[in-house]
Parts: sequence; C-alpha cells; structure tokens
Amino acid sequence: MTELSFKGKEFVYNHHLAVPFRPLEMHPEKGIGQARLDGNLIVQGDNLHALKSLLPMYAGKVDCIFIDPPYNTGNEGWAYNDNVNSPMIKEWLNANPIGIEDGLRHDKWCAMMWPRLRLLHELLADDGSIWITLDDNEAQRGRLLLDEIFGSQNFVANFVWQSKDTPGNNSSGVAETHNHLIFYRKSDSFSPNLLDRTDDQIANYTNPDKDRRGVWLGSPLTRAEHRDRDFYAIPNKAGRMVFPPKGSSWRRPPSTMRWLAEDDRIWWGVSGDADFPLEKKFLVETKDGVVNQTWWPYEFAGSTRNAGAQLKAIFDGEKPFETPKPVQLIQRVIELATRPNAIFLDSFAGSGTTAHAVLDANRRDGGSRKFILVEMEDYAERLTAERVRRVINGYEFSGTQRTELLREKLNWRAIEKADGLVEKVQGIENLHGHEFDKIKKEVKDGELIVTGEKSVKDKTEGLGGEFTYCTLGAPVELDRILTGETLPTYEALGAVLFHMATNRAFDPKGMDEAASYLGETEGDYLWLIYKPKLDWLKSPEAALTLDRARGFADAKPKGKKHLVFAPARYVSQKLLNEENIPVEFVPLPYALYRIERA
Repeated sequence: MTELSFKGKEFVYNHHLAVPFRPLEMHPEKGIGQARLDGNLIVQGDNLHALKSLLPMYAGKVDCIFIDPPYNTGNEGWAYNDNVNSPMIKEWLNANPIGIEDGLRHDKWCAMMWPRLRLLHELLADDGSIWITLDDNEAQRGRLLLDEIFGSQNFVANFVWQSKDTPGNNSSGVAETHNHLIFYRKSDSFSPNLLDRTDDQIANYTNPDKDRRGVWLGSPLTRAEHRDRDFYAIPNKAGRMVFPPKGSSWRRPPSTMRWLAEDDRIWWGVSGDADFPLEKKFLVETKDGVVNQTWWPYEFAGSTRNAGAQLKAIFDGEKPFETPKPVQLIQRVIELATRPNAIFLDSFAGSGTTAHAVLDANRRDGGSRKFILVEMEDYAERLTAERVRRVINGYEFSGTQRTELLREKLNWRAIEKADGLVEKVQGIENLHGHEFDKIKKEVKDGELIVTGEKSVKDKTEGLGGEFTYCTLGAPVELDRILTGETLPTYEALGAVLFHMATNRAFDPKGMDEAASYLGETEGDYLWLIYKPKLDWLKSPEAALTLDRARGFADAKPKGKKHLVFAPARYVSQKLLNEENIPVEFVPLPYALYRIERA
C-alpha cells in the first residue's frame, strides 16, 4: 500500500496516546433539558482533547462521523496548536496562522489530522462510517491518511458534491464548483442503506412471524471471520445462549445486538431456537428512489448559498459564519449511512449544521438519533450552541419567501411559440399576483423561471429536543494522583481506568461508587478503591485487603476475574492465588500509567 510521508509524521504517529484524559464538565444553564453525558452534547474545547475525553463513554459506539476540517486553502488562517514533544513541531507554533506562503502547510495539515483521525477511528463502531468534506487542496492527502488509519479496503466512495449552484469569478479561468465528500467504513460490518428495490427483490420479502411492521428480508448476523470482541453469547427465543459458529463472529457489536433483540429485529426461525439468527430488514424502512450515485448536484444535497441563506434566517438576517454546510447535505448522509437510533459525531462543528440535520431527521421519522458536536473556537457557545437552541425552540424569521410558479426550457420550439409563453406568464401574474409582493421572471441556464416573492416575518416552529453544553476539565494525569496535584471525581477516574483496561466504553449506569464497583466485561469484573481526598488515599482505608478481596469475589457470580485498582494493598497476590480468590491487584497510578503509554 502506498504510504503518505509528511514532515513530522514520526512525532505525531502516537501523539494521541500522550494526550491526557480530561473529564467533561457540564454547564446546565447553557443547554436545554436535563444535563446528561449520554444524550446530545456540544463540547467546547480543542477537538483532540475532546475526542480523548469522549473515549471512556463512546469508544466503539459512534455510528456516523461527519467532519468538515480546514480545507487548507491558505486563506483560512487556521493554526497548528498541538503540544507535541518535538523541537521542530514546537517551532511551528511560532509560525501561526498558516497562510498560503507557508511551504509546510500541507505537512502541518497532515500532522494536525493524523492524531484526530486515530481517535475518531477508536470512537467509531465496527458497523459505522466516517464522512469528510474536502476540496482539491487536501483531498488526495486526506484519502492517503484514511487509507493508512482505516485501511484502503474500507474506502467506500468519493462523492462529488456540487457545492456552488452558480460559478464565481476565478483568475485561473476555471471556476471550482464542487467539493469532495470522502466516505470510509470502519469494517465490512457496515452496509449502506440502498435506495432502490426491483420488483423481483421486493418479492423476496416475507412476514413469517406476522410482524406489525410488515414484510422483511433476513440478513445474516454472522461473519466468516473470528473477532474476539464480537465473539459472545446471546439468548435465542427459546432461552438458550448461542455463540457464533467456530471461526466466525457476530456482525454487530453487543450494544447494537441488544437493541435489535429489544426491538424484535432478530429472527430465530419458526421454533425460536435456530443456530443462525437473521436480522430483519423491513421493506417499510427501505427508501424509495434512485440508487445512490457519486455525483450529488446541489438540487439533491444543497449548496453553500442555501446554507448561508438558512443561517441568516436563523440569526435574524446576520451571517455569523462564513462557510456553513447545508442541512440537506448531512440529511443525505443520514439517509445513506445510519439507522433511526444512530449516534452522530462532528468534531469540527462550526455553525452546528450536523445537530440541525439530526434534530430534523428525528422530527420527520420519529427517530432517536443523538449528536455530539465539538468546537474549539470561542463562538462555540454564542454561535454553535445558539443555533441549536433556536432550532430546538423555534426562531423569528424575517426575509423573502420564494415560491416557484413556472419553469420552462427555452428550446427552439418555445421560441417559435413565444407569444404563447408570454400569455402563460401573464396568466400566472393575473392568477397569483395578489398572493405575492412581486412576480420575478428570469432566464437562467437555458430556462425561464417565474417566482413569486413575498416578504414575511414569522416564527419558525421548533424541532424539539435537548442538549448538554460541556467544557473540558483538568487533565486526569494518573501519575500525579497520589501527590494530590490531580484528584478527579470517582466517575471521571473510573471511566478512564475502565476504558484503558478493557478498550471498551464505560457505562456509568453500571457503576456503584459506594461498593467500589465500576462494571464488567465478558471476562472481568472491575473495581476501584478511590476517593478524591488526599488524606484518605494515603490511609489504610484505600488499600486492598484480604477481607476486601473476598468481599469483591463473593459479591458477583463466579466465572470471571476481578481486577481491582487501588493505591495500595495489604495482601499479596500469592496469598490470593493460594486461597483461590480470583482477584488481581493493579496499583494506582503507576501500572495504569504504563498501560496508557503502551
């Protein structure tokens, strides 16, 4: 495989591992609804640190990532700010912002994107996908970065989006009217939603279990490849626990499989005891229309002009952001890439279009999609979050409402009958003139377009929903806990330790702080003896003792190992083994500090 080389690659290759965990601090007064970390989020802070902060709760759980990073045109004024431990890269900090004359601007862009893409890869679910908008300045380097991190075999498509509906002036004599929308999957577990079905294909849909949602088609839930993470047991309808066949694994991660089971989307055969379950794909949930193509015209996916006009309408005629993306573009991604309960992540959130599109999709089909936005600039609260507030609650709209009344191609036949065309336009003016302030007539791209225009001032209905606004707290630096320099909350530290030890997302609902319990995986129970009090951490109460180890082992069903994080212990591992107590001690903080660096 062709490898992309850029200046500084050796220094940023594993930089994402050195980025400290920082807990998310909620600000209820800046959001809408109950403050919670498992709902819609808007996070203000450096997106590299924010992505690391999301790992404990969202590793492997994000269904769709859409990002619109700097295009690196040389005119954006973006800055490289990563604190990489390299004299050469530290020199880059003195050369900000990055402009057209910077001979290293492409290297700096790659160095900025590399660790972020590494973390995005960790956050993405096995059956998830990532979508990145770029233009010709970095599209080719973006593809090579994604090939290395996601695997070239997981490239799906490069959609060409007609981002401008009218060509502008360009000194080169060629007007660029498109952007790239680069589309990769995490693994072959992902399959895009198809938008077209033939009559023969529809005939394959049946409803043997008389499901209220109608006819469905069974899709295999196993893959012919063993993956430890996706090799687990699930109960069938008869109550028997079923593993994938030897040498294979499930196509869905545990969280998705639980949702499928709860929503009665797994078919276990007529008797409910099949060895090879199928996922039910309902015909009613398929989309009608044409098969997706890699050319997305502005009529299909919106344009930057549409996006600007919509943002102005939301912000009372002002345009507070120069390069917003249209809601319609992200709606197409939603249709193609996700299910109604998907989690979306946008770590270059800008004006908040992704949240707008997710909320709109939920309103239209009753879905329960969630969004996570990250924006590092100081406008995160006054622009990104404010747009989401207005979209949720509704907003006053002042502007011109346009209604197309006629569109006719101006071919030779139309010109020959020009009198009839003029009469048709006059008839429209007579019939509809009283409904509008103005009837506008224009010739554009070989078509006569007649539009009714009316000035309006109204309140746009809100889409509903809620979100929590967060900032990044102080870093959780594990090697400084016992000195008292850093004392995170029990949940914040527990989330970090759980993720680092298991590479799984932490579920705070399974935590019991009073019992020192963090949660479990397929093979382990995890415990944390900790309080954010320095004197307590240095006292005997903070140590793992023989009685405590016995208590942990007796508190849970047998068959799994118990991993206990604690500042100290008063019992040897040898004694624990001799007494057949399946407890393993992990000292805080040094052992896990080594785990993080490994």
